[in-house]
Amino acid sequence: ALIPLLAPSSLLQNIPESGHKYYLQFSTEDYRTGEDAGNCLATVLYPKKKSPPVVSIKCSHTKDQKEIHEEDNRIYQRIRHQSKPITGSNIPDSYGNIEPALEPVWALAVAGSSSIMWEKSTETLGYFLAQVKSVRQWIRKDNFTEFDYTVLLHEIPTQEMISCHMRLTWLPGHPLKVKHFCASESHSVDEGSGAESGSAAAPAAGKGANF
Repeated sequence: ALIPLLAPSSLLQNIPESGHKYYLQFSTEDYRTGEDAGNCLATVLYPKKKSPPVVSIKCSHTKDQKEIHEEDNRIYQRIRHQSKPITGSNIPDSYGNIEPALEPVWALAVAGSSSIMWEKSTETLGYFLAQVKSVRQWIRKDNFTEFDYTVLLHEIPTQEMISCHMRLTWLPGHPLKVKHFCASESHSVDEGSGAESGSAAAPAAGKGANF
């Protein structure tokens, strides 16, 4: 999740009648290996009215698209070649470990929950994926993979744990589709914007970098 107020590399501009605009520079890392995944420059405008932020972002990546597609396909093939539907709970476990067989569904949880965190984040609230409480794969007749998740999001700075149900549909080369409902919300289930990358190998939110 993007948390501008906590980013050491952010600059704030107060725009009268419009809102607060943040200028951000940060680096990203691969959520699995910790390897450098590139640098990003972004602007985020939080309007005074309660509406979604306006975002512009440019990133330089250390991995090329061929590498990303190959990793996506490796994850996809591991999911497709399971002998029975994948189920799991408490990922990672209390020691921070993830069973190798569950790494693909964790990768999808990271990518899918990022769309929930982005939608829920505000100037003063941010979120991190803390744990997958449960996951269940649905068998489809087409080539798409589909999962039901219950995930716990860690809310900053309140330190609350927010439980969200997430239905995720994915096929390499297609946008990740996410429907979700969070326990703290009173509105009905919302569908993801489809703006997510089709990649399950997407980098996680990165470490701070100085201008």
